[in-house]
Amino acid sequence: MNNMFDPSSVNSIISYAKKLKGRTLREKCGKEIENHGYKGKGNFGQLVEKFYFGYKPNSKAEADFVEVGMELKCTPLKTLKNGEIRSKERLVLNIINYLKVHKENFEESSFWKKNTHLLLIFYLHDKEKDLLDYLIKLVDDWKYPNQDLLIIKRDWETINQKIKDGKAHELSEGDTFYLGACTKGATAEKSLRDQPFNDVKAKQRAYSLKQGYVNHIIANIAQEEQAVYGKILNQETIFEHLPSIEEIVISKFEPYYGKTSIEIEEYFDLELNRKAKSYFANLTKAILGIGLNKKIEEFEKADIQVKTIRLKENNLPKEDISFKNFKYEEIVELDWEESDFKHILEQKFFFVFYQFENDILTLKKVKFWNMPYSDILEAKKVWDKTVKTIGEGKIIKEITNKGIRKTYFPKKTENRISHVRPHAKDKEDCYDLPTKDKLTNATEYTKHCFWLNASYVKDEIYLK
Repeated sequence: MNNMFDPSSVNSIISYAKKLKGRTLREKCGKEIENHGYKGKGNFGQLVEKFYFGYKPNSKAEADFVEVGMELKCTPLKTLKNGEIRSKERLVLNIINYLKVHKENFEESSFWKKNTHLLLIFYLHDKEKDLLDYLIKLVDDWKYPNQDLLIIKRDWETINQKIKDGKAHELSEGDTFYLGACTKGATAEKSLRDQPFNDVKAKQRAYSLKQGYVNHIIANIAQEEQAVYGKILNQETIFEHLPSIEEIVISKFEPYYGKTSIEIEEYFDLELNRKAKSYFANLTKAILGIGLNKKIEEFEKADIQVKTIRLKENNLPKEDISFKNFKYEEIVELDWEESDFKHILEQKFFFVFYQFENDILTLKKVKFWNMPYSDILEAKKVWDKTVKTIGEGKIIKEITNKGIRKTYFPKKTENRISHVRPHAKDKEDCYDLPTKDKLTNATEYTKHCFWLNASYVKDEIYLK
């Protein structure tokens, strides 16, 4: 440690850390740092540790500032189109030791000993700049509020139970709310680890705070206006013996099962535009007791995807579920572990099912869901074929006499779970291609995205 702060004083450490705010490492650490020699994704944090705080980066089980039990974490920010700053990624904490963690309880766990109190340094990532010139935007400490801590403890226990059940290889970030178990390692093959109750090797994973939760921390540190959020959990729901978020949310919806959307609207004395895209989202907020102009705080923190599904009378959704468009030039540069599609499939979903009965929609049920591990592997085949199709420049299979372009992208008939098809305003709404299409020599193509098959939603989510 250097002599610019007192390692036995929390206030001294935080005060010294805050001197980084609004500055760069090049400005604060002098010439010595310019020949640092660090490589790898986590090197910004290593540079802060060595050249600013003056201790050697390590992977010890205890917190970085061991005398006060505070862990240092450096994490990148991104700037949105509207100028607001958000977390660029989840906040990765310590590695999960499958062979030891199943023997621990939360209060004495390696996770809790290391991450009880965090010192957070947020820097603005800019791929055009040297990392020594990244601007440090926010610096502060973080302790989990009681309500959040109870959810994080339950998340930790969910992860631990899966390891005890011999299912470490099936861990998914969709299993939990605020605390995730993210993959950690250069490649999937190199990061396989033994687990205690199954011979199947599991990917190395680390505890992580979900991106939505990190954004919540940022908003708190930056003292941004919190009026945009409404809470499901009130102060009476902070005790451990009370139900989980899932149980609380479902219990709020159950009284309205069998009621039409119009009856629900009238019950809450709402006057909504029934043709607006936000119509069903507003009904959901009303049932949860959230103001229509607010976001659902717990769902935002947990990165929960809310999907309203309209079922036909045969229980088949009226439409497949679309996801965000992928950019052709970007998707071919990613591997599966880094892909947006895998990230989406590993998230937790909240489905609200309405069914047509004589052209009127009736609320049938709600369900929290995340995709099983085996299904994620099956959906990966769609991603693999899509990347191969784009990379080889073999997109268009034929053009019919009517001018319809048929492609090699995976169809509904090829995969039980997912398919790829257009998601654009019109044929001319395009993204650039990394490789010219072999049949047409086209250098751009209509925007496409991954879709979840309606039949999969019916069979594996609604009816189960």
